[in-house]
Amino acid sequence: MIERKIEAEVHCCLSQAHSSYPQQVHISLAGDKHMRVTWITDDKHSPSYVEYGTLPGRYDSIAEGECTSYNYLLYSSGKIHHAVIGPLEDNTVYFYRCGGKGPEFELKTPPAQFPITFAVAGDLGQTGWTKSTLAHIDQCKYDVYLLPGDLSYADCMQHLWDNFGKLVEPLASTRPWMVTEGNHEEENILLLTDEFVSYNSRWKMPYEESGSTSNLYYSFEVAGVHVIMLGSYADYDVYSEQYRWLKEDLSKVDRKRTPWLLVLFHVPWYNSNKAHQGAGDDMMAAMEPLLYAASVDLVIAGHVHAYERSKRVYNGRLDPCGAVHITIGDGGNREGLAHKYINPQPKWSEFREASFGHGELKIVNSTHTFWSWHRNDDDEPVKADDIWITSLASSGCVDQKTHELRSTLLTP
Repeated sequence: MIERKIEAEVHCCLSQAHSSYPQQVHISLAGDKHMRVTWITDDKHSPSYVEYGTLPGRYDSIAEGECTSYNYLLYSSGKIHHAVIGPLEDNTVYFYRCGGKGPEFELKTPPAQFPITFAVAGDLGQTGWTKSTLAHIDQCKYDVYLLPGDLSYADCMQHLWDNFGKLVEPLASTRPWMVTEGNHEEENILLLTDEFVSYNSRWKMPYEESGSTSNLYYSFEVAGVHVIMLGSYADYDVYSEQYRWLKEDLSKVDRKRTPWLLVLFHVPWYNSNKAHQGAGDDMMAAMEPLLYAASVDLVIAGHVHAYERSKRVYNGRLDPCGAVHITIGDGGNREGLAHKYINPQPKWSEFREASFGHGELKIVNSTHTFWSWHRNDDDEPVKADDIWITSLASSGCVDQKTHELRSTLLTP
């Protein structure tokens, strides 16, 4: 009996010790040569700092962070920590530990120059398909993961946010995950003043670093690419703060330094699937002229649970100086696939298919990028759809629209 009691006490002590260990660890870009490390602890007294270095077990740097928590009905979150580490060397492996205890993690910083590879998939969820998507992405030699909304599908059930954090930790702790909100992040119930409290508390993005006042939209630059993450569920009309910020952000883009310009948000503007038909029309009416004037190369969205790639298009018509639009809301959500398409296929629509999968965007140099889409049903190396894309900066479109862009950005 005494031995069993001792074993029980030891097991209890070990469980309590492990409960104070960092969990749900993920990283994101946080300005030039910096990375934000986020983790959660059950222990409310756990410190918010990260030790890091380029050799395993040897940490020659330390970064103090901040912490937050939130309550949602009867749920109380753990202590959510955010610490920004850096400056970091480009294309370098770092080893780090959160809060002075627990396992050592390993991350790799993106390169400073081309080539760079982005893994892309939206509407991820927590299903068997999600696991196969993550397994395929893990096989991809990517530098940054882009997620255009709908992460956990918690839908007000807060423990599912914790489950999601644990599910993605093996990938999200090793490469930066850059995300924007979808409708499933908008947990709208009575008496809750902040509908995005769960998302904003857990997935802090570099909005302050990019001059934004909201975590729902921001931008970042990496290896010759300027990426703008817009919010489909923040105000976006021409009088909104997001619209004002977008104009200001576009005015700072230097296509000599970042020849590629990408934009992501959740609800697609070009969609020939019957699901969510027309849902992005209002945002498109307000913001597409801005993106066109700025010669955005590629627009990526989710929401529709299928894959679709457009030709270069603007205002509903084929345009050699328009953006390529990609819908990739096929990460593995529990709601299933959207199989029904509008026929005949619109002229702007190049390829469409209702299958779970992920995309890979390999930006080779300042003029060419290779986009490929991979079904979960296939081996990851199998490309179900692929295309070489030429940058608008190299095609003359940017120079042609210099006056138009200046006029658009200066219009009140």
